[in-house]
Amino acid sequence: MRASNVALAGYHSPMSGTDNYIIEFVQIGTSIKVTAIDPRTMTEVSIVGAAQYSQDFLGRQAVKKLEYVLAKKREEGD
Repeated sequence: MRASNVALAGYHSPMSGTDNYIIEFVQIGTSIKVTAIDPRTMTEVSIVGAAQYSQDFLGRQAVKKLEYVLAKKREEGD
């Protein structure tokens, strides 16, 4: 597996529109830590998944979590 990769997310749900999130993958033993960052708000979330899953799958899960956190922040701001 890869030791570390940084890439822009290729997946965007309707909530994210045209935003580009920064996604980082770091292998820790048999797990992968995925960090997703929204550069506009500097909001950061992380997930940990099994190394057997694809980067695409893990990246989508991290983006879903990031979008959930961003939506909660918007709700609290209203």
